[in-house]
Amino acid sequence: MSTYSNTPAGWYPDPHGAAQTLRYWDGSQWTEHTHADQQAHVAQQVPPQPAAHDPRVQRQVQHQAGVAPGAQGGGSLFSEPVLVVNQKAKLIELTNEYEVFDQHGSRIGTVTEVGQSALKKAMRFVSSLDQFMTHRLEIRDAYGTPQLVLTRPAKVFKSRVVVSRPDGSEIGEIVQQNVFGKINFAMNVNGQQVGAIKAENWRAWNFAIVDHADNEVARITKTWEGLAKTMFTTADNYVLQIHYQLPEPLLSLVVATALTVDTALKQDSRGWN
Repeated sequence: MSTYSNTPAGWYPDPHGAAQTLRYWDGSQWTEHTHADQQAHVAQQVPPQPAAHDPRVQRQVQHQAGVAPGAQGGGSLFSEPVLVVNQKAKLIELTNEYEVFDQHGSRIGTVTEVGQSALKKAMRFVSSLDQFMTHRLEIRDAYGTPQLVLTRPAKVFKSRVVVSRPDGSEIGEIVQQNVFGKINFAMNVNGQQVGAIKAENWRAWNFAIVDHADNEVARITKTWEGLAKTMFTTADNYVLQIHYQLPEPLLSLVVATALTVDTALKQDSRGWN
């Protein structure tokens, strides 16, 4: 087992199973969760190409979020110290879509909303009633393989986001604690709180992420893309800075936080945000 001692949590070729099967490594041991590697045949035929670095992302990280340049991480959603989550800019937003970059501007993942019916898209076009409907997003790696699934059930006032593995096994929940004042979310696993997301002001732009002992382990900073984009599109961009390697399941919940904040709060509050 020592071969994997420094391997970050994630989906990897199953060392105990059949070919083209992935098994989840939680950072310390193999779990019982597996799924078919839908990208295996593609990966075998087409060598992966390095993603181009985006200088705009580096400006976001260094100049807007104030994060000093650091060493390259492991190249995955679960091994990079900085994740940049940029929502695709659209004049009319019918489906939430995001790209995820590392701190140097290499794209390492995407997020897309799945399971939207034509009726929900129509309601989103003509009204804001879709905020009371269920939303489901998949966080995928650079090759399109799902890594996490975020489900926000229908809400009235407070949001709740369920974070799951692609096989449906639940990791935990991120639950909005209040409606007025500085917005806070609790991160819960099996009914126990393991951390929290705390807004630093009532506008809920920037958040501190703390563990169960209230120690800051990560930070979310919303970045500004200029007046023109802000006025004419609905896109929101965030920098998630993880201060040190976190254990599971806290790591997966923290990776999901930037999307949780946007889906649970920002998408429903365009008027005051």
